Amino acid sequence: MKILFVANHDQDWPFEIPGAGVATARAYLTDPAYSRVDAQVVNLCRADRYQGRGYYVSLLAEARGHAPLPEVKTIEDLQAPAHLEMLAEEVDQLVQRALQHAASSVFELDAYFGRDPAGLHPTLAQHLFNVVKAPLLRAVFERANGRWRLQEARAIGVADTPPRHRAFLLAAATEYVTGRRRPRISSAESDVPAVAILHDARETDRPSNDRALQKFVDAAPSVGLRAEIVSPDALETLSDFDGLFIRTTTSVGHYTYEFSRRAAALGMPVMDDPASILKCTNKVYLHELMARHGVPTPKTIMVHRENLDQVVPTLGLPCILKQPDSGFGLGVVKIESEQHLMLRAAQLLERSELLIAQEWLPTLFDWRVGVLDRRPLFVCKYFMAPGHWQVIKRDPSARVEGRTVALSVGEAPEIVIDTAVRAASLIGGGLYGVDLKQVGEQCYLIEVNDNPNVDAGNEDQVLQDALYREVMGVFARRISARRRVAA
Repeated sequence: MKILFVANHDQDWPFEIPGAGVATARAYLTDPAYSRVDAQVVNLCRADRYQGRGYYVSLLAEARGHAPLPEVKTIEDLQAPAHLEMLAEEVDQLVQRALQHAASSVFELDAYFGRDPAGLHPTLAQHLFNVVKAPLLRAVFERANGRWRLQEARAIGVADTPPRHRAFLLAAATEYVTGRRRPRISSAESDVPAVAILHDARETDRPSNDRALQKFVDAAPSVGLRAEIVSPDALETLSDFDGLFIRTTTSVGHYTYEFSRRAAALGMPVMDDPASILKCTNKVYLHELMARHGVPTPKTIMVHRENLDQVVPTLGLPCILKQPDSGFGLGVVKIESEQHLMLRAAQLLERSELLIAQEWLPTLFDWRVGVLDRRPLFVCKYFMAPGHWQVIKRDPSARVEGRTVALSVGEAPEIVIDTAVRAASLIGGGLYGVDLKQVGEQCYLIEVNDNPNVDAGNEDQVLQDALYREVMGVFARRISARRRVAA
């Protein structure tokens, strides 16, 4: 596997390094040939804007199996105040030693692949790289009351590096070629393992109704756990628990993602884990990942400003246009004309560099397969809302849902179950809701959802209380395995 350096423009990275290639961000995002290369991507774009160009380079690199540096999770982490606090604690002792003789009260350190271009603090630069895993990092420290504190850390682009550093940067990049990683895990103990169930009573589109939440709590003792429903203000007490089950709609940049990251940093089992949230909440990533692994989907185009004119000739009308992080039917538009396409695409492209367009496949219902720990958990038919093309119909006066009919796993077509499990397993081993459409004998993946609905009276129609025991049982096994490793 060779290294592929990706920069915004050709002139940003004019260097040739044996065993490495170079691509512009635009080419990497839009040229299908890059989906098939065997490479590790080093993202040298500025990546400080959610769904900006640098963000998508890392996101699609993950979908393509290109092991990007930095990962999307790293990009998000660096913009989260809580994560910066954790990072500050991680490097605190080294910072005090390294900067004890600094003259000013503010110090800025660049680290290029773990090397300090000024040559003053090589150990600190390498440690920051080991922890953050960003190829080009800029850290700002401030001194107050005699102690230094990390105030800012951000992944910069190659265009942000001074020209006088370019020779040094080339040397650092050349040395990097092989790369290194180190895992880190922390643990906590308690007599009876406890799982926090995160719930927001104010939420409109809740993934679990009140009866389902109580059933999760009631199921916990049967598998040797205790469960407690916690509110969004419980972040600072998360370390009191051994696992986290998020039952509030997740999204990147939302407090649920911060809960997930905190739980993962503490080493505890969490559903949904940060990687699953990042992957499932972006349909561009899902499209690239499923295409790479040959999972059948409706005919799909990854849309950007330069190829809008190809959507209608390729997909026909009507077609579906999707905001990458759409959910619950929001941000999903049925396009009826070219004029409508141009209008809605212009609006959505203000928020995201890339969109997804798919062919229109009308069906009476969507299949929903709940997949837990890489196995099918439940199967439902989600019928379209009366007189509407989606499961949920929204208008200013009302919200109408189609009915839900649950089946046993054995009653569903084998192709539906197999496709769902295959798709979910490409994301991870958590709890996913896989949506599919069946047209004749063919089954098409629509999306893989993290944080799927589990409502009492709907998804549990067949398994009933056993469904809740299965979910809590996975937490029990993972907590037990974690404790064995810690011991």
